[in-house]
Order: sequence, then C-alpha cells, then structure tokens
Amino acid sequence: MKKLSAFFYRFSTGRTALAGLVIFLVFSALTLPAQTAQTEFYSQGMGGPDTSLLYNGETLYNMAETHGVEGRAAFLKARWTFDLAFPLVFTLFFITSISWLINRILKSGSPLRMFNLLPLAGMLFDYLENTATSLVMAAYPVHNKWGETLAPIFTPIKWLFVIVSLLLVVIGLVLYAVRLVIKRKQ
Repeated sequence: MKKLSAFFYRFSTGRTALAGLVIFLVFSALTLPAQTAQTEFYSQGMGGPDTSLLYNGETLYNMAETHGVEGRAAFLKARWTFDLAFPLVFTLFFITSISWLINRILKSGSPLRMFNLLPLAGMLFDYLENTATSLVMAAYPVHNKWGETLAPIFTPIKWLFVIVSLLLVVIGLVLYAVRLVIKRKQ
C-alpha cells in the first residue's frame, strides 16, 4: 500500500490534479443530467439505489419492479457502461487532488499521507454496489438474496468513502491556503 500511495504522490502534479478536476467536471456535466433523467423516468420518481444512502433489500426489489423490463435493461446497461467510468473519474479527481494537497501540507514521513488511498475504497464499494444491484435487477422477478442483502451494505460504505474523500479535499484546500497566508506574512 505504501508503494501505491507513493506512486500517486509522484503522479499527482499540479497539472494532473487540475486535469483530474477538469475531467470530473466535464464528465459530470455531460453525463450526469441524462443519467439522472433516465433514472427518474424508469424509477417513476423512486430514484435509484446508487444515489440513496439507506435502503433495504425489499426497497431494492421494489425498485426493480418499478423500473419494468425496459428500465431494468437500461439500469444494467448504465451500471456497466457509464457507472464503470464514473467511479474511475471521481477517483482520479480525488486521488490527484488529495495527493497534491497532502504533499504540500504534510512531511514525507507522516502516516497521514496514506489518506490519499481512501478514494480507492470509494471506487471499490461503488463497483461492489453496482454488482449487487445488477444481480437484483437481472434476476427480477426472482429474489436475489445476495444482491438484496449486500447492496444496502455497500451503498452507505461507498458514500462514507466518497464524503471523506471530499472532506479531505476541502480540508486540504483550507490548510494549504492557511500555509500560503502564513508564508506570505513571513
């Protein structure tokens, strides 16, 4: 893990962090509105599991029912096209931003530098969530107990790591700005 963390520090220059931000913003602007509209259309306002924080297996099964045949097919297609790419995009943004900021805030021997790996957990749990929800959607009307049990566990864990990653970026920006102000005063 230390080697992977060190690789991300070497990789995360100002340019790569900025590129990660631009890719995230462009990808979000170009794809999220259509994906959100599609989800709302097929879920009839019920939403989808990936944007929910807490739900249970019964709710997930009801989502599969509400989506209908065409909606479940669209859901599966989205999970294995758009939602393969989006976790990579937000992870690139978080890792490069966090690594670049931590590199300017913490000394090289600090164990806190390993925080730059936290976005990988968000990506992993996003993929696990996609797999579990896909099992439920693909099996409908048969209950897929694995998917119905695991998806409601994976989703809040994914959101925990995504939120912590976002907080690390915000905290990193604040600490970096404070450090710049202190340097200018000296």
